[in-house]
Amino acid sequence: MFKTFFFYDLETSGLNARESRIMQFAGIRTDMNLKQVGEPVNMLVRLNDDVLPSPEALMVTGITPQQTIADGYGEAEFSRILSDDIFTPDTIAVGFNSIRFDDEFVRHLFWRNFYDPYEWSWKDGRSRWDLLDVVRMTRALRPDGIEWPVDENGVATNRLELISKLNKIDHFKAHDALSDVEALIAVTRLIREKQPKLYDYLLKMRDKNEVKKLVNLDYKQPFVYVSGRFDSKYNKATVAFPLTAGKNNNVVVYDLRYDPTPFVNMNQKELADKLFAKWEDRQADNFVKLPVKELQYNRAPAVAVIGVLSQANGWERIGLDEVTITKHRDILLENPSFSENIRSLFENREEFKKSPDSEAQLYDGFLPSGDKVRVESVRNASPRELADFHPNFIDERLDSLLLHYKARNFPKSLAEDEVVAWEKWRSDKIAANLPEFVKSLQKLSATVTDEDKQFVLKELQLWAESII
Repeated sequence: MFKTFFFYDLETSGLNARESRIMQFAGIRTDMNLKQVGEPVNMLVRLNDDVLPSPEALMVTGITPQQTIADGYGEAEFSRILSDDIFTPDTIAVGFNSIRFDDEFVRHLFWRNFYDPYEWSWKDGRSRWDLLDVVRMTRALRPDGIEWPVDENGVATNRLELISKLNKIDHFKAHDALSDVEALIAVTRLIREKQPKLYDYLLKMRDKNEVKKLVNLDYKQPFVYVSGRFDSKYNKATVAFPLTAGKNNNVVVYDLRYDPTPFVNMNQKELADKLFAKWEDRQADNFVKLPVKELQYNRAPAVAVIGVLSQANGWERIGLDEVTITKHRDILLENPSFSENIRSLFENREEFKKSPDSEAQLYDGFLPSGDKVRVESVRNASPRELADFHPNFIDERLDSLLLHYKARNFPKSLAEDEVVAWEKWRSDKIAANLPEFVKSLQKLSATVTDEDKQFVLKELQLWAESII
């Protein structure tokens, strides 16, 4: 098998992958030279009658629930297409902010439909790459040959549609999945053409083992780090330092732009108040953020050796110098108790608020090995077989997940008591989400004047009435 890229994009019913759903999936496969292989993929996915979409999200995409019902695939069938035909062995799945957004929707889709939620992105030569951080690092370190947009306030922005427009790349319909994919491939070609060394380097660094060679706790050294968490003023780039262990064998790093002196003598509570401060508290004029973050090795972080700053005015472009970072690094090394306090905070924090809903419990733990055969048998069972299929799952999440799977994809397989249980769960979910949905719908109906968007709002109202 030869390696290929599969560039893909989703349009969804909302922003939360645990509760929202994929409504459109589009993608294009290319060879490693970015030449298209085969025909583009563009499909809708049916929205189930337990979902109230975000009206704000549909104002952006223009896709209505009714369109997905008329032309879309069911989730079980869609999952099979992704598993068998799209994310094939030796595929590099590529998107734009995909690791933080699109990939999460794919994981939750597979979880709901009895597929392994992780293997599609690593097993049998598969991997994933995110072009957003590639774009950010190119802009920060090697911007020559590419036009870079700013927003209406003159602040640097890396929105795909603006980069496309400024560099005369066809992008006919932003926020249409296939059009976004076509634009993404064109931007990728542009970076590869103008900055081939950086492109090849970052392609290699999608491998977590390559990242660990540079960023680790055995041989601590400052490194260049580009992330959306850093300031636009400095092109989202800084010099960071490996501080301590994070969760799941990741690493917590310190942003050497900031003097550690105000933080090193704080106790754990004082540090926690800063690290876990609410958004409202962070807006206060006197709030000083704690400049630490977790670097996750398996998220293709954009990192580089510090030597890259010696070229193309690198130090100047990110607003730093060697004297500053050396001084701040030494303060960290002289205060090991600070690192230990930070380690304890990250080790004991809760990543997600626990949910009683099995569909939102993906990250509550890996499946027991004894359940893997049972999970496979669920997705391979026919509707008739599912009617009398009662596997003895070890993992307690799977019983309710099976009920939901059957109800959405094979409702005729439900027994009478299962129908009652499903309708109870469905109505409770709709009732919980309805007030916010109505509030958003009313607000937009009072302000939207565009005819196409007014049509979407009317369709949303009809959808809500039909599923209630």
